[in-house]
Amino acid sequence: MLATEQTKDLIQFPENRPYDMILLGRVAIDFNPIDYFKTLAESATFKKYVGGSPANTAVGLARLGRKCGFFAAVSNDRFGDYVTGYFQNEGIDTSHIVRCKNGESLGLTFTEILSPTESSILMYRNGIADLALDPADIDEGYIAQARSLLISGTALAQSPSREAALKAVALAKKTGTPVIFDIDYRAYNWKSDDEIALYYSMVARDARIIMGSREEFDLTEKFLGLDGSDQASANYWCGQKAAIVVIKHGKEGSTAYTCNGGKYSIKPFPVKALKSFGGGDGYAASFLNGVLQGWDIMDCLEMGSAEAAMLVASHGCSADMPSEDAVRQFIKKEKEEYGEMIARA
Repeated sequence: MLATEQTKDLIQFPENRPYDMILLGRVAIDFNPIDYFKTLAESATFKKYVGGSPANTAVGLARLGRKCGFFAAVSNDRFGDYVTGYFQNEGIDTSHIVRCKNGESLGLTFTEILSPTESSILMYRNGIADLALDPADIDEGYIAQARSLLISGTALAQSPSREAALKAVALAKKTGTPVIFDIDYRAYNWKSDDEIALYYSMVARDARIIMGSREEFDLTEKFLGLDGSDQASANYWCGQKAAIVVIKHGKEGSTAYTCNGGKYSIKPFPVKALKSFGGGDGYAASFLNGVLQGWDIMDCLEMGSAEAAMLVASHGCSADMPSEDAVRQFIKKEKEEYGEMIARA
């Protein structure tokens, strides 16, 4: 195993482009209960947040100082006004967020926080806005203004969003824009595991960075004949176009594999959790923020793990995305209490 690696030596992003990242995928609304530790049937009061994994990651990146754009379709109603206005207030470009024309609705997510370790999610996604994104909405010139393009795997679940995402990947290749694939598996909207494997693997083969859980990699690799181990996954995708492959194992931590044969692991920071969701979006924001700036890969992982811990300890997701200084202060406090190597495996 290599002692350390600078991400700037693993992946180079185009310079002199106005956006650090353009993200493609769902924008939704979360309703999180204020009366904690009750079932949805018992909960009476909820707080509204902008949600959806790529939307949360975009807000997280913006608060860390990165300039982001977004491809999405949202409902043509007050909820559509709410999410686009929220993005604008965060400094995220909304010029390529389109309004649906056929009455599609923004996704609504009602979360159930039964305990700090037991949460569930109820989603309303029939006639859904984000999957109405059309290939015609994908602009080559916009992608050419970005240093990177992130594809959220949920966008591949149905047409026409599926074709829009694949067109974006093709244009990213044409314009020399590195693709980041956040596998982001959600069971809803998919018809079969065969369909998942087909479209996930199509994007993964062109991605320079791939991020996902072990389950998500297993779904992606169904037709590849791999043995289901993390090392086999890393070897395969690094043999395609990946420079960095991040595989997550929940409470056991995560490991980044590099195209140079490196293997770097991080553990979760100790924290009193309020909920069991949202951490992955914070992780992605801080990890990718570091990679975009060419940091040491262990520093990227440590910042990602720290922000994930901060998010599971907070009530919201997008609204509670921290600044870089806040993440560093959290790490400093944790190390003072638990020791310098608390998260570094």
